[in-house]
Amino acid sequence: MTSAPDYLERILNARVYDVAVETPLDLAANLSARTHNRLFLKREDMQPVFSFKLRGAYNKMANLPPQALERGVICASAGNHAQGVALSAQKLGTRAVIVMPATTPQIKIDAVRARGGEVVLAGESYSDSYAHALELEAREKLAFVHPYDDPDVIAGQGTIGMEILRAHPQPIHAVFCAVGGGGLVAGVAAYIKRLRPETKIIGVETVDANAMAQSLAAGHPVTLEQVGLFADGTAVKRVGDETFRLCRQYVDEIIEVDNDAICASIKDVFEDTRSILEPSGALAVAGAKAYAQREKLRDKSLVAVASGANMNFDRLRFVAERAELGEQREAVLAVTIPERPGSFRQFCQLLGNRSITEFNYRYADAKQAHIFVGVRVQNRSEAAKIIELLEQHQLPAIDLTDNEMAKTHVRYMVGGHAPQAENEVLYRFIFPERPGALTDFLSRLHSDWNISLFHYRNHGADFGRVLVGMQVPPSTQAGFAEFLRQSGYEYTEETHNPAYRFFLG
Repeated sequence: MTSAPDYLERILNARVYDVAVETPLDLAANLSARTHNRLFLKREDMQPVFSFKLRGAYNKMANLPPQALERGVICASAGNHAQGVALSAQKLGTRAVIVMPATTPQIKIDAVRARGGEVVLAGESYSDSYAHALELEAREKLAFVHPYDDPDVIAGQGTIGMEILRAHPQPIHAVFCAVGGGGLVAGVAAYIKRLRPETKIIGVETVDANAMAQSLAAGHPVTLEQVGLFADGTAVKRVGDETFRLCRQYVDEIIEVDNDAICASIKDVFEDTRSILEPSGALAVAGAKAYAQREKLRDKSLVAVASGANMNFDRLRFVAERAELGEQREAVLAVTIPERPGSFRQFCQLLGNRSITEFNYRYADAKQAHIFVGVRVQNRSEAAKIIELLEQHQLPAIDLTDNEMAKTHVRYMVGGHAPQAENEVLYRFIFPERPGALTDFLSRLHSDWNISLFHYRNHGADFGRVLVGMQVPPSTQAGFAEFLRQSGYEYTEETHNPAYRFFLG
């Protein structure tokens, strides 16, 4: 670019409110209490397309010459930018061609088409779609609407910074923005730093998609070979040249967070607002929490831009599983206990009133049993105390809370055939979910019945569900039947279930 744009002027004159709304700046009461600061959420998830991207797309298109609008616009996007361009074109009465990867979920394709966008599927990745969009741009003489590296797009996103200062005239310690290509953080920083240079602007990236952090460290934009896709809205391999220039000038720091921290922040925002952010939409919240903890901040005003809520429903299961780990409220342990009746009960009694979130075990050895257990804790130090307590009682334990393979795969694979488990019967039990319920269940089992298989996971439902394999010698079958009758638990025998015979029996 031959000369640097005056972003303060561009932002003040940006045309966004024909389609966008001025979103509220809400105090997150629970998050504020937990972080010991005043944490505000800039609710861009409340835009008509559930994302801030609408601002930049419309400002770019509204500033196009009339002859360019007549021909139409084109963009490459698989997500929020695509919907922003489609809605903007609908408002301006122009054609919009949206090039999307062939792997784009149908729900996103339908959302773009519902707003009048012409969807073209090309390639397997954003890079493929981008290259095809450039070909169509030249062939059909369409105007390209870049998702981030354009002054008009940056200025459109910068109106968020204008609204933050208008809504909060008191001092703000720091403003946190998710970073993909850099359009959001660049626009917000360009505005706020001109008017309140003392306010820190902090970008937030995922550890596996940190193109801006690496670029700032290198002193020039770098291209990543690959990026993590969980936070797909910010999964960008190369930041923009103009966004890089602005970030180097105005952004104080880039913080990196992992997927567990993002999941925890999605849950945090839900508990405060009853809204579900997409992973990229919760990035800024995760960064604000990490920064406040690192800097030991107290009683400061922090603003996190909740940048989007286009969550794929099928990701909610993963989010729920990982949120407790990201918040350091669940410890995942591997514990070795003696293979004898009563060991499970002893182990549960040592845990006291702590809630067990998961319990996996399969008989494999006549001397020792290895169990995979999740325990709800208040913090990491409590997990260390649990391990110390177990080892004092000769129950060696290993902390797997940070072990990615254990969290992603092993917790679902504890099992297998156990031919040594003679006289095994398999039952499913259901009981009211409450603290101590699992220990109560185990305390009712007769000491002669060795547990050979155990699986339990707290899913947050009203009832707990347990799958139990027990070795019941023929001489005690009558007593076992009486136990079942008097237990008070709902149960179903699964000994003859084909799934058990194929994989566990």
